Amino acid sequence: MSAQHALSTATTATGTTAGLPVHVAIIMDGNGRWAKARSLPRAAGHKRGADAVRRAIESAVHLGIPYLTLFGFSSENWRRPESEVRDLMGLLRIYLQSEIDELALKGVRFVVIGNRTMLPKDTVKMIEAAEQRTLSNTRLTLTLALSYGSRQEIVSAARALAEDCAKGILSPAQIDEAMFESRLFTKGLPEPDLLIRTSGELRISNFLLWQLAYAELFFTDTLWPDFSQADLEAAVAAFRNRERRFGAVAG
Repeated sequence: MSAQHALSTATTATGTTAGLPVHVAIIMDGNGRWAKARSLPRAAGHKRGADAVRRAIESAVHLGIPYLTLFGFSSENWRRPESEVRDLMGLLRIYLQSEIDELALKGVRFVVIGNRTMLPKDTVKMIEAAEQRTLSNTRLTLTLALSYGSRQEIVSAARALAEDCAKGILSPAQIDEAMFESRLFTKGLPEPDLLIRTSGELRISNFLLWQLAYAELFFTDTLWPDFSQADLEAAVAAFRNRERRFGAVAG
């Protein structure tokens, strides 16, 4: 059975699309291997990866998924060769220049999470302008994780709460999960229902460690530049066939 047929069957059987994940997060991996397999520079893989980003957004809109989060550049990625980081930042600027108008027309809200102090100042200004331009859009919230590391995010949230306690604004007894979550970069976003990782790697690489507590995980051998709507449909079909209990006993 094809992924598209599986999705159609599930929708017909239930009479609703309630089984779709509300929030899909993707670790985009495999650009370098895609390029190496074709004897191309890594930059060529990153450029093709940008095309896959466009397909993923279009596919999420097509399927009716309201939240899509993409892991674009980790805090650890700053350790990569300077030339590769420069290429990636250049590609990001090109994306912000060429794609935001289209996202706005499609009703997509654009959000960036991560440590912006590490990003070039001109890039930060472009990000802020893109976020403001698409602020009122509601069809899809596209979150791009840039210069992002989940451990650093958690430490930052804990430090902010500790500072408020030291100032007497809060007492430790007031701190609960909801308050902690309000200090994370992802404040206001629902927790991911489904995490997809491409390229056959079986790890989550310091991505959304708090937020993924009850997410369903889906790993595919597809390299990110080859990721298509069919790949997203396959992941969603697998998700819809799983029983989510959140720690409770099955009914």
